Amino acid sequence: MKNIILGSVFAVVAITSISANAAVQDVCTGAALAGDGATVTGATSGGTFVRTDFTPKCSANVFLVGDDPTPTVYRVGAASQKGKTRFNGSTVGGAVAPVSTGDPKCAAATCVQGDARTAAAAAPSS
Repeated sequence: MKNIILGSVFAVVAITSISANAAVQDVCTGAALAGDGATVTGATSGGTFVRTDFTPKCSANVFLVGDDPTPTVYRVGAASQKGKTRFNGSTVGGAVAPVSTGDPKCAAATCVQGDARTAAAAAPSS
């Protein structure tokens, strides 16, 4: 029994340390004009899903965030300043679609960066 409890503690610590290294990144910030987003930095160490740096193109008025929580999962969340719905997706499977857990609508009459962050957090991660 002690080995099971000790093994569980080590598993939680390992998962927590992986999650602590992950940071949600604001890629597109809702600029009125289309253009380059923030560069997503890859890590060749194997600690993240993204291995090669890339700079996405952002559409006008779009909020986009990326989350690289584990070496096997990348999640995104998006919303538009002119829209009312949050979208998300991940490498776990499926496609980018309206948020399916809870209300897919943005908190206010129009969406803000926080709505994209909320959507990314609701994307599948396992």
